[in-house]
Amino acid sequence: MLFIKYLLESRLFLVGLLLVNFLGTLYGYIWYAPQLMRTEPIFLLFVPDSPTASLFFTIAIAGWLMGKHFRLVEALALITLLKYGLWAVAMNLLTLAVEGSLPWQSYMLIVSHGAMAFQALLYVHKYTFTFIHVCFAAVWTLHNDVIDYVFGQMPVYPSINQYMNEIGYGTFWLSVVCIGVGIWRVRELNRSDVPR
Repeated sequence: MLFIKYLLESRLFLVGLLLVNFLGTLYGYIWYAPQLMRTEPIFLLFVPDSPTASLFFTIAIAGWLMGKHFRLVEALALITLLKYGLWAVAMNLLTLAVEGSLPWQSYMLIVSHGAMAFQALLYVHKYTFTFIHVCFAAVWTLHNDVIDYVFGQMPVYPSINQYMNEIGYGTFWLSVVCIGVGIWRVRELNRSDVPR
């Protein structure tokens, strides 16, 4: 177990993880390009959910490599990586249930987004944010749900459009659970009196 902890925190591994997340972020923004081209400018910041989540984590890793903690970014990384990682897995599995099959790209999305959620929890011990940071991240996350499901800016999954009300409702509760994980981390930090 100590070897795994050493490996995860080694500089070489973190540099590799930063590179993987950076490339995944670039790919994610490219994937969103068609939707972004028809998005009103006021919504642009809130449309590419998953790549923005991995961008937060990329910045957090860069901070760790520099010996710094960008606490608000860490809170955003934990909550949004977990949320959008799980969300994308669920949406692709729902599409599979409705259509009976998926293209290979959807299986790639299941694996990559599952890895997003996994890495958010894998590095939970490194986050040093406070309750205030979680509050800001919670506002960002819930505001994003409003943009997606009230203003109709969520990613397009044509075969499951008829379930959009249920998906929006489930997404809200997924956000609440992920924010709860952030609050749990703050409580753990407070209990252990980790210097911040």
